[in-house]
Amino acid sequence: MRLYLASTSPARLWLLRNAGIDPVVVPSQVDEPLAVAAAEAEHGTLTARHTVELLARAKAEAVVGAEVEGAPIDGIIVGGDSVFEIDGVVYGKPHRPEIAAERWRAQRGRTGVLHSGHWVIDHRGGQARAAAGAVAEASVTFVDDVTDAEIEAYVASGEPLQVAGAFTIDSLGGPFIARIDGDPSTVIGMSLPTLRRLVRSLGIEWTALWNATERF
Repeated sequence: MRLYLASTSPARLWLLRNAGIDPVVVPSQVDEPLAVAAAEAEHGTLTARHTVELLARAKAEAVVGAEVEGAPIDGIIVGGDSVFEIDGVVYGKPHRPEIAAERWRAQRGRTGVLHSGHWVIDHRGGQARAAAGAVAEASVTFVDDVTDAEIEAYVASGEPLQVAGAFTIDSLGGPFIARIDGDPSTVIGMSLPTLRRLVRSLGIEWTALWNATERF
């Protein structure tokens, strides 16, 4: 059974490979700001949970019916999205160094919530058969003594620019995280226990997806 990952996130790819699954990466090309803006125009301001669920579903559905190397997708499609929320404000990827630095100065010593959306489509036989989605959450507390010099060095590494909340726990940002309450993989990019539950709800055993010959 193949898993098709509708995401180009290196963290999600790393997570799945370490969990024994080497997915087929199928970029979804979803315009995330446009998708959120369209949903808010119709329903009003989205919560963090609704945002990640919307985008995870949009990414997965965007590749339904696609072909990979001339063959139709035959397996399950997984879409995911993450945002970080602190004091009721939702943050995605900062993209720019000055924004990442500003966020770090504001969040040191504080606690926020990482919301991770998941959407799984049963696409066995080359067509969509069923789908299931869920949102997982984990709280993250930052150390209170991270210095301005450390923030500048971390931002200069480029790592926090392309991740929700401007931090990681599995790389350079790890030493600046004091505590995590919840499933750690949620913070990395995708909750593996949540994904397993969704896969099994579609009648597929998690172990049927194991195909990786290496761990990363």
